[in-house]
Amino acid sequence: MPAPIFGPIGQAQPGDLFHSRLELSLLGQHRPRRAGVCATAAAGAESIILADQYEDDEIHEAHFWYAGHGGRDAETGRQVSNQELTSRNHALLRSQETGRPVRVFRRVDAAPALWQFRYEGLWRVVAHTYGPGRSGFLVYRFRLEPFSTES
Repeated sequence: MPAPIFGPIGQAQPGDLFHSRLELSLLGQHRPRRAGVCATAAAGAESIILADQYEDDEIHEAHFWYAGHGGRDAETGRQVSNQELTSRNHALLRSQETGRPVRVFRRVDAAPALWQFRYEGLWRVVAHTYGPGRSGFLVYRFRLEPFSTES
């Protein structure tokens, strides 16, 4: 497994579009081809993908709440059980502790039935909660704000 890389990779700038998860993976921007979090529990999260798959995600202009990993039905996408402190959720907690930057990519519609991934820049995890989500199950939620070296 390659060593974690926190911060920018290559010449990617906020607003840049990537055509697929495969492209993100091959360029090292977000290595997992399916998981929404690229991370290790010990080092923290390197990158995440906002894909509008979790009902408890909440996107605002200056911050967003990212729902943790787990508890979803693979076929329906609905939350069907409590989330647990998995390695991916633990990694996001670790990112909050360290203050390291997290690369954020957002799935965007490109045309009917197609989508791309837009680089949203570097963000940092500043807070988290663990409580009932919209479906009543316990979920981790992580608040991210734009990263700056003054943070």
